[in-house]
Amino acid sequence: MSEKGTNQYYITRQDSTESNARSYPRKFPFAIAKAKGSWVEDVEGNKYLDFLCGAGTLALGHNDDEVNQAMVDMLTNDLPLHTLDLTTPVKDTFVHTLLDALPFNMGKDCKIQFCSPSGTDAADAAIKLCKTATGRSSVISFAGGYHGMGQGPLACMGNLHAKSAVNGLMPDVHSFPYPYAYRDPFGLGGEDGVKAACNFFERTLKDPESGITKPACVILEAIQGEGGVIPAPVEFLQCVRRVTKELDIPLIVDEIQCGMGRSGKLFAFEYADIVPDVVLISKAIGGSQPLAVVVYNKELDKWTPGAHAGTFRGNQLAMKAGTIVLNRVSKPEFLADVSRKGDLIRTKLRELKESVIIIGDVRGKGLMVGTEFVDPKGSPDCIGSLPASGEIAGKVQKYCFEHGLIVEKGGRNGSVMRCLCALNITDADLEKAWKIFEEAVLAVNKEYK
Repeated sequence: MSEKGTNQYYITRQDSTESNARSYPRKFPFAIAKAKGSWVEDVEGNKYLDFLCGAGTLALGHNDDEVNQAMVDMLTNDLPLHTLDLTTPVKDTFVHTLLDALPFNMGKDCKIQFCSPSGTDAADAAIKLCKTATGRSSVISFAGGYHGMGQGPLACMGNLHAKSAVNGLMPDVHSFPYPYAYRDPFGLGGEDGVKAACNFFERTLKDPESGITKPACVILEAIQGEGGVIPAPVEFLQCVRRVTKELDIPLIVDEIQCGMGRSGKLFAFEYADIVPDVVLISKAIGGSQPLAVVVYNKELDKWTPGAHAGTFRGNQLAMKAGTIVLNRVSKPEFLADVSRKGDLIRTKLRELKESVIIIGDVRGKGLMVGTEFVDPKGSPDCIGSLPASGEIAGKVQKYCFEHGLIVEKGGRNGSVMRCLCALNITDADLEKAWKIFEEAVLAVNKEYK
């Protein structure tokens, strides 16, 4: 075994004790010792810019001073930390801060369910809520969607690799096409592809011969995260909302990754000016602490006492920290800065795309940015898109890590590099990260010329 205090020492010990399901250590073989802002430091003193940030959980980066001080004050003043669903002044403040922050005056018509503190629990709770309220059983989800790893959310997932080894997932889930301009499921691309997706959705749900019973709910992400940073076109979101409303089908919008300011708006569905029936919020809402919230229209509140629970649904530290995050990221000037920095990154990426042959597409909103890598030697599909290349994306990721930048992949075949940095990252750190990423792309691109 390697000497204690080295990265290899801890990685070896982790390998011998933890589940084979672990994923990040396989890509980032180090042990983190310190973290502050957009930076982490390993046990050997190497420093890295963190563009993963807990898969988007750390909206304000690591160990934000204001967030940490608020939690320290709680710990040193004997405030309750674990209260199940009993209320406290801290919880009351959090609830009303969240309701007041909801767009389109949604808060006056909504209730909140705290559940077990992960995104998958929120998705599971929301599906259960809709099934209870409607008395129906089927669920509509979308290709490329990701809603968690529980039995219900996994059944709604697009990724087949995660589902194939598990038998007996929640039945009666139907996967619909999701607009994806670069790899349009209808082979059309552009506006024609969006119109086809809208037409398919509406006609199928209104077709008495579709074979799909009226669903308990429709669940989607306004910007798909794990699916490859794919923003839903405004026209599509508006169509889904219109049709579900006409047919009295609850619409669940999963904002677990794309919400809390990451898109440049507090919630990504705001771009389409729609009001969902249910909104899923987790990750950044807890200010670095575990928390998951289901916000839903009061008309769906058909649960009886005890119908849904979760032992750790009363995480007071998360609510205190989450209130601070909400207050900061919901400010118009903060959101405008997120949009500015995201536009800057995408502009640089599109310029880089023109000078290399391994980038097929650049997309996203705000600081949720996706760069899709392709095999330049592959055969284009019917709309001219080259095959996705997880191999090339992996080489870029490895180069970045070896040069001090942590960045994660997603999308089809792991071909999409995703930006999930802190929303308050400085321009200087953003530029440092860009230089590393640009060098990585150019270095890998040379192998394929």
